[in-house]
Amino acid sequence: MVSSALVLGVTAATVAAVTAVGLLAARGRVDSVEDFISARDSAGHGTVTATVVASMMGAWILFSPAEAGAAFGGLPAILGYAVGSTIPLLLFIPVGSRIRSVMPSGHSLTEFAYARFGAAMYLFVLVVSVFYMFVFLAAEMTGIAGALSLVAGVPQWQTALLVGGFVLVYTVYGGLVASIVTDTIQTLVVLPLLAVGFGGALVALGGTGEIHTAAVAADATLLDPGFRPGVEFGIYVAFAILGANMLNQGIWQRVYAADGEASLRRGFGAAAVVVVPMILLAGLFGVAAAALGLTGPDTASIAFFLVLEAAFPTWVTLAVVVLVVLLVMSSADTMFNAIASVVTADLARLVDADQRTLWLGGRGLTVAVAVGAILIGAQGYSVLRLFLTADLLAAAVFFPFIAGLYTERLSGPGAVLAGLSGIAVGVAHFPMLRGPLAAVPGLGGALPEPSFLVAFAGATGASVAVTLAATALSDAGADLDAIDGRIRALDDPVADGGIEPPAPGEGEGLDGDRDENGDAPDETGGERR
Repeated sequence: MVSSALVLGVTAATVAAVTAVGLLAARGRVDSVEDFISARDSAGHGTVTATVVASMMGAWILFSPAEAGAAFGGLPAILGYAVGSTIPLLLFIPVGSRIRSVMPSGHSLTEFAYARFGAAMYLFVLVVSVFYMFVFLAAEMTGIAGALSLVAGVPQWQTALLVGGFVLVYTVYGGLVASIVTDTIQTLVVLPLLAVGFGGALVALGGTGEIHTAAVAADATLLDPGFRPGVEFGIYVAFAILGANMLNQGIWQRVYAADGEASLRRGFGAAAVVVVPMILLAGLFGVAAAALGLTGPDTASIAFFLVLEAAFPTWVTLAVVVLVVLLVMSSADTMFNAIASVVTADLARLVDADQRTLWLGGRGLTVAVAVGAILIGAQGYSVLRLFLTADLLAAAVFFPFIAGLYTERLSGPGAVLAGLSGIAVGVAHFPMLRGPLAAVPGLGGALPEPSFLVAFAGATGASVAVTLAATALSDAGADLDAIDGRIRALDDPVADGGIEPPAPGEGEGLDGDRDENGDAPDETGGERR
């Protein structure tokens, strides 16, 4: 085992370097709340590709796909993970274009939920999306804490605090601008590290022929593309990933950050291609671990690291540390800023606050979320289980929410009913909730057979069915053209947390603070009408 002090030193150096890049990149470029939460029209297609890939690929790819390959169905389970991850990115090409068309001045998905459906659906989407993003954060802190505990015996709380704290520094300072720049660098480093790691492990363990022979001998189903449990896992994880990412504010932010429709299409399309080999490579570590007898019932989640331990000398662990740290930082900064952007945009609508208050409120919330994620990350919960719980809710809610972009007939109550119907079906079949539900008097005997596949497919299917029925039966007529007019502008200058001093005679409420017609400024704080 590598010295914990050495691993902590490498970790500290890595996070400090990325933090420095983020701070320098954001210097002088974040002059308003708008810049902080949207970085609107600032990213070309190459940058969009890199930041989307980095945002989606956290430390979970070293745990969940490998665990799927080792314990949930071998090759078809991995393929399901890979395909499921690329579908929402491809879907965001037309959906993202529609978002920019319907709400070109927008900042968050909750803004759209409120403007399109009203308060009830807004609260529904807010709870589900923030819960998912917080779980994503907590899972990332859990992943990095668990990885360093495994390879070097580093206490989990030390790792979670170190990594989370540094990410917090540049995210609070530079917002989405810093996140996008650091994402680009992280992607350029992570992809080669992952490819070299797998290639090196393959050679060290005897090559593809040796591993194939071992896999067939150990369990022929590992490489069987038709193995039913693996196929079922692949299907339900695809439903889970689709719902979660359609309600991922981090992805919505990058839709607005693209500097045009062409960058949006090319960036998301390229990202969809890139994530497939990343997940396949990570998942094949799990197949290799199972083939070589390295995993047991309680060790499938760390299959990636067990293969590396068997294939490489101890010093290679340091490169793995860098890989894991970069993966965590690339997704954690996205979620920090995404949650802050949701609440900041909502505050702008709900509270008649000035730009500085919104600015400080967004940053304060980022800190609060980070502390919560760090505390949970230090507990060592299952990464896959954390994700599946949050994904179930998203799978039930995303379809009526997205449908609101395309139809004027779907009402707010209809959308809420669709989401609740999906959740009811999903929860009834969800294995991880079977214990608490079965303990309810009179309910245990009425529950259907638990099944992840039925839970996720049923949640999505029920939501789709009720959405279509509610749309067909409704006489509602929402005005999609009016949505953008309900979005408050957030582009008043607020540099580095302070307000630019007004020129003489131009302060708020003074005679000089009038437009060319001599009218006083809008008391709403710039809300478009």
